Amino acid sequence: MHRPSHSNPRVLIVAVTLVLAAASLLQPDAGHAGPPGNKEKIPAVRWDEARPGCTFSRDDDGKYRYGLWSDDAGITLAVDSQELEKVHRRHEPFFGVLLDVRYRGQGSLDFATDNISLEFVKHFQVVQTSLDPDSFSEKVQNDADELNHQTEREVGKHPEKKEEKEAFVRAFLKDSAELQEFVGKNSLRATRLGPDNPEIRGWVLFSAQSKWIGGWKKQEEFILRVPFDGKMFEFPFKLPPKPGEVMLRKR
Repeated sequence: MHRPSHSNPRVLIVAVTLVLAAASLLQPDAGHAGPPGNKEKIPAVRWDEARPGCTFSRDDDGKYRYGLWSDDAGITLAVDSQELEKVHRRHEPFFGVLLDVRYRGQGSLDFATDNISLEFVKHFQVVQTSLDPDSFSEKVQNDADELNHQTEREVGKHPEKKEEKEAFVRAFLKDSAELQEFVGKNSLRATRLGPDNPEIRGWVLFSAQSKWIGGWKKQEEFILRVPFDGKMFEFPFKLPPKPGEVMLRKR
């Protein structure tokens, strides 16, 4: 009797190999994080200037502010008009936003920061989750220590470059110390909001280091997502909001 081909062990092995190979081609690139999925299916509340509860302003401190309220929860996003220029001048390239989170209910509400994300829309829709302030500060310190040790080795080999190398290290260490102090004092932290503590304010940082994030476009597009009060607060924004716009700060 003729046996079906699928009973042949060798044929089965070849078939399974082909299936696995095909499946691997369908897997997303681990280095390309696209828009967040709907695994948890949190209802989204999206900022829109024409929508009730949404505000927008250009303020004297050089920041654009986007406000969004939903029921008893509200978030104001502030982003520096010069943030794009600042990112790549930093030793640790990061994108920073300032958040003001408010709760006007009579109960209590927990606010967490670990699932806040920023989508770089024009850069393959890369999504970066917020940097943990303590881990980021530790990395800044480790990088400063490594540079210091590396410079000592280089000066030992090339003593004629001692003054130049040490001047660079002093500037680097100064910037690193200032950044660590800023992160430690001003980062947004998880907390419980209620009538006795209705508001929290602080900075949230996102890494701008990715093979998918290249040079900035003339106008960049982002989507900030903040889970809060059982919803996903979404802030689509552009820098600058209008092509070619330059915002002057008042001293």
